[in-house]
Amino acid sequence: STFLLRRFLGRIGYAVEGWGRGRNEGRMLDHLPGTMAHLEAMAERAGRPVHIVGWSRGGTLAREVAREFGNRQHDLVRQVITLGSPVRGGPGASSIAWLAKRQTGMTVEQMNALVEERARTPITVPITAIYSRTDGVVAWRASIDERSPDVEHVEVRGSHIGLGCNTEVFREVAQRLARPR
Repeated sequence: STFLLRRFLGRIGYAVEGWGRGRNEGRMLDHLPGTMAHLEAMAERAGRPVHIVGWSRGGTLAREVAREFGNRQHDLVRQVITLGSPVRGGPGASSIAWLAKRQTGMTVEQMNALVEERARTPITVPITAIYSRTDGVVAWRASIDERSPDVEHVEVRGSHIGLGCNTEVFREVAQRLARPR
């Protein structure tokens, strides 16, 4: 789903890799170990910290990876950029909460408790949260991060599904990747 964004970033000079784990389904935290190992290998090959860009649930996973690395080795993740990713409100902040419930086997209450528990540990790398008031899947207010110490919110126009091919999103992501922080 991020093919066009990855292709764009590659064409403007960034070394880009997908997460290499297929569809982002099931319990999100089950994806952490494999995703973290992949990012560690990427950072080692690059010889520097990596930027993580994630769309929707992928952005939520990117934040959790950064949260974990912040506790271990701060030098592996440079920044996180999320696209239409819910960071508050749990599964009730999206129109597809039923799907999260089915994929995880967890109740909404269990998922909300897990979100709150994890949020007690701050994300210590810079975050850019790109969102749209006309998202249609994730309530835009759910993309507003009021807890992280270094977060920038960027509003774009477009639908949730369209974020992966939105030129405004491409421009904002490229600008944030180019910034020295």
